[in-house]
Amino acid sequence: MKTLQKTLLAVATGSLLTVSAQAAVSYGNGYTGQPYVGAKVGQFDLDTNGADDPTAYGVYAGYNFDPNFGMEAEFVGSDDADYRGGDIDAKTYGAYGTYRYAFPNSGIYAKGKLGIAKTEVEASSTNFSGASDFSDDDTSLAGGVGLGYSVNPDFSVEAEYDMLGSDADLMTVGAQLKF
Repeated sequence: MKTLQKTLLAVATGSLLTVSAQAAVSYGNGYTGQPYVGAKVGQFDLDTNGADDPTAYGVYAGYNFDPNFGMEAEFVGSDDADYRGGDIDAKTYGAYGTYRYAFPNSGIYAKGKLGIAKTEVEASSTNFSGASDFSDDDTSLAGGVGLGYSVNPDFSVEAEYDMLGSDADLMTVGAQLKF
């Protein structure tokens, strides 16, 4: 990920997380939902021989229809990691249905998600036998599990493990601001 992209991502994330918001949850008879935005950082686990796993940076947005069910969309990109003297870069776009189970009186919740993700991996290297480049573009069923903690009604932190298909996994920690 280029320096300008990292800077813009950091500025956008900082701006979103510093904005004050009112929780729109009523979940009474009117079932008012709750939108949220978040940022995450972690590491891709790529099934690529000779490659370091790149650091991942991402943003996501979602909507909780009720306390348990919702939907979420995310984009996660990576910095350039070492691949046989060159670079490897990964990014993923996903859309998911989510389920949350809140543990009573604790602020802790478990989260599961299932949907579709497009994962792109590009690598280029120069080794003793010459140049070797490859590109992999995969759209497949994806899902994840995680644990979160609601710091207050407007702010949560989460740790997640996502399976993005046969060649990539993603482990992240993130924070989300609820509106």
